[in-house]
Amino acid sequence: MDNIFLFIIEVIGTFAFAISGIRLAAFHRFDWFGAYTVGLVTAIGGGTLRDLLLGIDVFWMQTWIYLGVTAASLAVVILFRKLLVSSNRMLFIFDTLGLALFVVIGIQKSLAEDYPMWVAIVMGGITGSFGGVLRDILINQEPLFFRKDIYATACLAGGMAYWAVGAAGGSDFAAQSLCALTIIILRMCALRWNWSLPILSYENDTTQQTAQQQGPWQSNMQQLPPKKRRHKKKKR
Repeated sequence: MDNIFLFIIEVIGTFAFAISGIRLAAFHRFDWFGAYTVGLVTAIGGGTLRDLLLGIDVFWMQTWIYLGVTAASLAVVILFRKLLVSSNRMLFIFDTLGLALFVVIGIQKSLAEDYPMWVAIVMGGITGSFGGVLRDILINQEPLFFRKDIYATACLAGGMAYWAVGAAGGSDFAAQSLCALTIIILRMCALRWNWSLPILSYENDTTQQTAQQQGPWQSNMQQLPPKKRRHKKKKR
């Protein structure tokens, strides 16, 4: 019964993460195949790394269902593209839902392999976030995981909530539910009240503001050494 419940959660999480990846690819005007690829990588990237680290069979290689769920996600985005692509709130909803469900899956699978709780929390964070990191890299933008947004912190908080319920003698279902709710509520509160972690600054604020105004490409170009001029020899 527990395996069936976890499988359902994994399928729902795959659908949610695939939607977030395909929606972002559509916003950047990818074609259908490119959007499907981004959605698939978003959905299976974290779980693939988790299974490799745990030394178990990679989950999506055992059945074609995850590829089919990603295809269904592509169809949903195509049919409802005006609603899904034009709204940033829809990306947040699907990304948060996928994050919460995949953290639960990562923790549960790690504990099933008899790993300690701290490893399970790390694996939960990897399962929930690594697919999103790959998604952002593929569409050539700074990964959300590394920004000041409450993302990795939400994974950690959800894992700690899971541990707290287990330490108190609660059921697995209660631990899974509280873990997912903690992540969802924390992400929603961060969006509502603009919560964020402190930025690791360097030098002074003027340098940072100049770099932000110019953009990463221009600020990086200023750090390059000047090119040496080549003097052509005059022909006699």
